[in-house]
Amino acid sequence: MLYYLFEYLEKMYQLPGASLFQFITFRASLAVILSLFIATVYGKKIIKYLQKKQLGETIRDLGLEGQNEKAGTPTMGGVIIILATIIPVLLFAKLENIYVILLLVTTLWMGTIGFIDDYIKKFKNDKGGLAGRYKVVGQVGLGIIVGVTMFFHPDITVKRQKIKSVNDTEVIAQSGVREFYPEEKTLLTTIPFVKGNEFNYERLITWAGDDYKSYAWLIFIPIVIFIITAVSNGANLTDGIDGLAAGTSAIIAVTLAIFAWVSGNVVFSDYLNIMYIPNTGEMTIFIMAFTGALIGFLWYNAFPAQVFMGDTGSLTIGGIIAVIAIAIRKEWLIPILCGIFLMENLSVVMQVSWFKYTKKKYGEGRRIFRMSPLHHHYQIKGFHESKIVTRFWIVGIFLAILTIVTLKIR
Repeated sequence: MLYYLFEYLEKMYQLPGASLFQFITFRASLAVILSLFIATVYGKKIIKYLQKKQLGETIRDLGLEGQNEKAGTPTMGGVIIILATIIPVLLFAKLENIYVILLLVTTLWMGTIGFIDDYIKKFKNDKGGLAGRYKVVGQVGLGIIVGVTMFFHPDITVKRQKIKSVNDTEVIAQSGVREFYPEEKTLLTTIPFVKGNEFNYERLITWAGDDYKSYAWLIFIPIVIFIITAVSNGANLTDGIDGLAAGTSAIIAVTLAIFAWVSGNVVFSDYLNIMYIPNTGEMTIFIMAFTGALIGFLWYNAFPAQVFMGDTGSLTIGGIIAVIAIAIRKEWLIPILCGIFLMENLSVVMQVSWFKYTKKKYGEGRRIFRMSPLHHHYQIKGFHESKIVTRFWIVGIFLAILTIVTLKIR
């Protein structure tokens, strides 16, 4: 909203400093500052309100050290992350931008699913919360919305640079003038570690005949649904010890902010030789607000946690990260960038599968890990949860750097 106000003041009255709001970097800086302020200052008031309503977490006895001390810690703290993200975005972003709209819808959609789950747990005294099938229905619903929008919306395009001959390339290098094809609707995405580093989902349906591009959504939308479901569940599983999900997600968010900014900037995308995606730069405001919200929440969620995010926060975080990656055509980097989420997911899948297999074969279930998700395995081994969280953060930083490096490793 402030963006439009200062745009008007600049146009009508040439107000000194009003033109700063035209710069994405300036608005992103304001967004992260405001989100930090909201999460830290008003977050404390929200925590007190949750305590007053006796929305403390009920802890299952898993035999973990220090576990019983967490009983009664307020949950549903994901509300802090949601509010601290949305308010700065409404103030500083271009609200007609389709990518910003998609992210706002994602935040409210996944936040609602998580809130319902936490509400059932606390107010209906049902420890299971929202049935898993209903969570999946919600994730699939968001996947359909995002997939349909990405495929059909006219403002979601890619702009590719014209390939020149050797002599023309030398002229471009001297003059700095580059030519681009017109914006086009395409399902191009980025594939790491390969020379061309681009892949078009339309290739997967060439068997459908000459008009195969019209049916590419049949392939694309299920892929989007799978990504959103996998990442949101991964974030949900990672939220098991103090500060792990929030800190890991903040590292991922900063990396995605860099990708969004360079992908939406014709100069830097050309310099890095990555896909230029018009209008994605505006997502930087949302992502920086999201980052500030995560860091501000971490102020209260670091060990010993004063509040837990609950499914309200973890499902929202995963959904946002997945949609950002899909929007900037970097979803195939998720296994690297979100490696912590992937490890947590895989540890559960491996544990459950192996237990069922060995029980069927030997009559007694056996385990790969002492407990899953993976962070509980290290807790059982005697590691303090602060050490586990710090080491997972270090791994997350390494994976973030590796993800950025993949832009040039081909």
